[in-house]
Amino acid sequence: MHQDIERILFSEELLADTVKKLGAAISADYKDRNLLLVSILKGSVVFMSDLMRSITVPCKIDFMAVSTYGSKTKSSGTVRILKDLDRDIRGCDVLIVEDILDSGMTLNYLMDLLYGREPNSIRICTLFDKPERRSVDIYADYSGLQVPDEFIVGYGLDYDELYRNLPYVGILKRSVYETEEQ
Repeated sequence: MHQDIERILFSEELLADTVKKLGAAISADYKDRNLLLVSILKGSVVFMSDLMRSITVPCKIDFMAVSTYGSKTKSSGTVRILKDLDRDIRGCDVLIVEDILDSGMTLNYLMDLLYGREPNSIRICTLFDKPERRSVDIYADYSGLQVPDEFIVGYGLDYDELYRNLPYVGILKRSVYETEEQ
């Protein structure tokens, strides 16, 4: 796997420090609130696991799985719910935990869907923000690191379900995915 990485963008240490800072900010903002962390599977599972251990206030967790990718690297633009929440979010302060905020289409769709379920509030926490790719007007309330317009993998992010288990985040060599996409 490591041989497929062009270069490492974010080390394990930087990722851990970033997650701790996000956890501290969330803890301060959600004191005495009904915090529900909603992880968007599969990419955010690693981030979610570390983030919830960095949050020092009571919180509950739930998961959603969505699909937007038609090919392995390009979004189809169509959002499909593969796994919905297991709980009623009415009255909860929902914090959507996402691995990367890219085009914003998926999160925009999810925000509309979840607001219809009458939570107290909905905010977004993303570990990675790629503003150059944004196609809708949406921003994260908590954002860790800004990334260049490159195909990144590791720390939960994948290409064709691989590389999620890398402890760092790196740029995937174009030769890995361009050959398969053609």
